[in-house]
Amino acid sequence: MKYLIFFLSLIFSFLLSLLSLPLVTSLSTKLKAKQPILKYVEQHKSKAGTPTMGGLAFVVPSCLIAVVFSNNGLSAGRIAAIATISYCLLGFLDDFLKVKRHNNGGLTPMQKIIGQLGIAGALAYYCYKNDISRLVRIPFTNTTVNFGYWIIPFAIFIFLAVTNSVNLTDGLDGLAGNTTFCYLLFFFLILFAMYQKQIIDISLAVFSVSIMGGILAFLIYNSKPAKIFMGDTGSLALGGAVASVAMFSGNSLIIPIIGIMYVVSCISVIIQVIVFKISKKRVFKMAPFHHHLEKCGMSEPRIVAIYTAVTVIFGALGTIAVLISL
Repeated sequence: MKYLIFFLSLIFSFLLSLLSLPLVTSLSTKLKAKQPILKYVEQHKSKAGTPTMGGLAFVVPSCLIAVVFSNNGLSAGRIAAIATISYCLLGFLDDFLKVKRHNNGGLTPMQKIIGQLGIAGALAYYCYKNDISRLVRIPFTNTTVNFGYWIIPFAIFIFLAVTNSVNLTDGLDGLAGNTTFCYLLFFFLILFAMYQKQIIDISLAVFSVSIMGGILAFLIYNSKPAKIFMGDTGSLALGGAVASVAMFSGNSLIIPIIGIMYVVSCISVIIQVIVFKISKKRVFKMAPFHHHLEKCGMSEPRIVAIYTAVTVIFGALGTIAVLISL
């Protein structure tokens, strides 16, 4: 019966998000909060006018459920919810400015990085003060390393890298949602196993299933053709959630395994920028990589299916890497 909390967290998060989505979609439409479409992405011309900031409709309800069903006090799950909401608010501000200006010029790069650094710095300090979060588990081994003070710069790097990588992955209908749902599903299995062995409390596992419930509801509205986009409001928030469950449980080193497609998005952009600056040539037809696949003639549903399948395969590998070390 004690495991009923996971089912209830998933269901209530799903239902509350599902109730919020039509309201947020309708309000975004009335306020003309529409997603500016990049002109050089020809395949997305038909998406012009689609409401954005849909992240509010599932991030807020999911985090609320996570807080309600988590342990009392400032448990890891509740801190993860606070982290997710913080990134959600930063993304909302970015989206709001884009909508107001009717272009993709939201927060300046400097403003965005300052906001991200501020949130990451606070979360890094929490990691330092938390015994579990200071430990970093080495995949496929029984070894854990206590980073001590070094966990602060390490955590800041992880939060910056992951939030921006998830943000880059949010470029097609249902892509970030499906990928992140699978990521959190495998992390739930890891967190549940750690809870069973009394390594961590139940709150991070509750947080994971709560976000999963919200994502499931959002995908009903966001799968192609999308009725609403999550915007940076949702993608930065998901990045915060993705990084939090890994950092707070000491499993940050398996992020590149379970979150392999986030890595692909980030690395493809880095490679494209570096090579173009050096040689004025492009490695990919367009970066991130999912846009390259689009330019090659692949449909959005097929790309989403590939990203989901690869995440499932590497998610299983990453889960095994942790479970054998517990």
